[in-house]
Amino acid sequence: MSTATKPKHIGRNISRIRELKGMKQETLAETIGISQQTVSNIESSETVDEKKLDIIAKALGVTVEAIENFSEESIFNYFNTFNEAVSNSNFINNSVCTFNPLDKMVELYDENKKLYERLVQTEKEKNEYLEKFLKEK
Repeated sequence: MSTATKPKHIGRNISRIRELKGMKQETLAETIGISQQTVSNIESSETVDEKKLDIIAKALGVTVEAIENFSEESIFNYFNTFNEAVSNSNFINNSVCTFNPLDKMVELYDENKKLYERLVQTEKEKNEYLEKFLKEK
C-alpha cells in the first residue's frame, strides 16, 4: 500500500474554483487578458507559472494558497460543518414569532379603518364648507 500523495493538479483546482464562482472560461480569459483557449490549456496543466497563478488568483478573488491547497473534500467538510453548526444553534429557534400575526393584521385593519373614517369626515366637512360658501354668493 502506497502512502505517497497525488501531486496537486493546479489547473484542475483553478477550473473547480472558477466553476464554483459561476464564472465561464471566457469571462476569466477576458478578465486577465488572454484567450479562452489559453485558459483551457492552463486548466488542463498540472502546474502553472507563479506569475500567471497570481494573476488568476486575483481574477478569481482568492489567494494563490487557496488555489494550491484547494480540495473538493475540504469544501464539502466546510459546508457540512457550517450546516451542522446552524442546525445546532439557536438561530433556528430564535426565528419564532413573539407576536400573533393575526393580531397585527387586525391592529393594522383598525388603524386603516380609523384613518379612512377621518378622511371621509374631512371630505364631508369640506363639502359642507363649499356648499355654504356657494349659497352665500
